[in-house]
Amino acid sequence: MASVSIQNISIRIGDNDIIKNLNLDVVGGEFLVLLGPSGCGKSTLLHSIAGLNEVTDGRIEIEGQDVTWVDPSKRNIGMVFQSYALYPTMTVERNMSFGLRVKGMPANEIERKVQSVAEMLHLTPLLKRKPSQLSGGQRQRVAIGRALVREACVFLFDEPLSNLDAKLRTELRRELKLLHKQLGTTMIYVTHDQVEAMTLANRIVVMRNGCIQQIGAPCEVYEKPENLFVGSFLGAPSMNFVRGNLVTDANSVTFTTAQLSLNLAHYAFRQPPTDGQPITLGIRPEHIRISPQGNLQGIVALIEPMGSHQVVWINYCGNTFASITQQIIEYKLDEHIIFDIDVTKASLFDQVSEQRL
Repeated sequence: MASVSIQNISIRIGDNDIIKNLNLDVVGGEFLVLLGPSGCGKSTLLHSIAGLNEVTDGRIEIEGQDVTWVDPSKRNIGMVFQSYALYPTMTVERNMSFGLRVKGMPANEIERKVQSVAEMLHLTPLLKRKPSQLSGGQRQRVAIGRALVREACVFLFDEPLSNLDAKLRTELRRELKLLHKQLGTTMIYVTHDQVEAMTLANRIVVMRNGCIQQIGAPCEVYEKPENLFVGSFLGAPSMNFVRGNLVTDANSVTFTTAQLSLNLAHYAFRQPPTDGQPITLGIRPEHIRISPQGNLQGIVALIEPMGSHQVVWINYCGNTFASITQQIIEYKLDEHIIFDIDVTKASLFDQVSEQRL
């Protein structure tokens, strides 16, 4: 179970700073997911760990060894690409064993490794087929198998499921998680898909513009976003935001707008709040509760049936809130409904710095 340490890494391509003085420690045996929008630098960072991108400054260590300038083939990593990158004229068996044959490994050892990994990934019946005879999900299993036969100390995944349809993504996501549980190997996974990140990761690293915004367990990042960007990036639908001010006195703290007043007595402020401070309140859709016992009234603007639940968009005094409800109730457009906000689950952000309060 190899650890990976990234120390003060900067990567510049031309005149563009892609990664800026980034530090990250990956614990041996964990499944770490790099999450962020396209162009945030997550794939560039992954490729630098693999040795496919040169760093401008900083240091990369794997198993405590400095590999910053070590050839990719000598880093003891296995990499799975988005595009499968299989040899079209080779069978599944030959694709999986290619790297081992190049190394000159004995044939019986190669066969043992390939058979073992093929069984693990349910590829045994497909070993004699060529990539053109496989589905997209089967091809990606072969690409994963090719990495696994190397028995590397670190496995890197660069958006490996993004070319698959939703059903296949769900199936392979589950298989990858089971695979990690079985192997216990260090895995670093890049995605812009928050569902993949939340379901796969032991820890999530949220990135933006070449910088880390937050690192934490999936539930921590989701429930207590470090800043406005993290709060808005995670969640489908996104977190609801309302701009307002704090009103404080000796006994209470209240969030106020022209139409809304919410008691924040249960909010865990990181530092004492300031009276009149302009803030943004964030609340997840599942914490906007449609209920006859609520104290707010709005109008249904849009309804999105999702099968097991539905998303109801509510207009309230110029604000639009998304509410996730499990109730099997047929709401109607422009219907007046009663709802409330569970402020115990709220997140507060400073309007200037956009950091969590």
